[in-house]
Amino acid sequence: MLGPGWTEVAALAAAFVIALVATPAGISGAVLLLPFQVGVLGTPSPAVTPTNLLYNVVATPGALYRYWRQGQTGGRLALILITGTLPGVISGSVIRVELLPSAHLFDFVVAAVLLPLGAWLALTTPARTDSDTQPDRSIPLPVLVLLAAVVGAIGGIYGIGGGSILAPILISTGRPPKEVAPAALASTFVTSIAGVITFLILSAHHHGPVAPDWPTGIALGIGGLAGAYTGARIQHRLPDAAIRRVMGVLVVAIGARYLWSGIS
Repeated sequence: MLGPGWTEVAALAAAFVIALVATPAGISGAVLLLPFQVGVLGTPSPAVTPTNLLYNVVATPGALYRYWRQGQTGGRLALILITGTLPGVISGSVIRVELLPSAHLFDFVVAAVLLPLGAWLALTTPARTDSDTQPDRSIPLPVLVLLAAVVGAIGGIYGIGGGSILAPILISTGRPPKEVAPAALASTFVTSIAGVITFLILSAHHHGPVAPDWPTGIALGIGGLAGAYTGARIQHRLPDAAIRRVMGVLVVAIGARYLWSGIS
């Protein structure tokens, strides 16, 4: 664990680098920041989860504003996703505190999120944002709300907003990325705020580290905001397939490490 002051500096720098690399690959830096918090910063469990959610609260408004300036608000899809993710993140936060408070059990949660995400990155190609020829396999509304609720629960347990999980699923059904991206991001932002508030309420009734680490979370968010902006600016200069393959292998390796840690 780093000393006072250095923790925030390390959090800001790491969040910048992780978001810089993760954004061109199409995933949120929050996914990889949680293992960094656990392994390097020593953020205690379960406070690491709301601290990671705080990253989203600080880091996503810049991208939302950029989409809004472009006339992309997510519209009805954003409202549908939020309808599911909002109760989902509340239930996931309760599960995290009541059933999965220990760091050992949480190792399996980290592995369960990172291993499939890494495999998806390594084995798939990014959807073309200018493609309008994808077949329409729209998910029925009740199923979509239920799916969003499940993803919200995962977000409340792990500490992610869920947009990085929902977006590829929705794009694969034929929805255009220009509609999905702002809707998923809006869902991530609202869900993360609700998650932080839920953990704050739970911390009033539990002893131990349940509330977010505010200095660390804010530092992570500021670094992530700058890193994501820079990553988006240089994305067109990078080979999409290579970036996704490298990120996929890295995410799988980290997930395998946590799976081994949980087993041993």
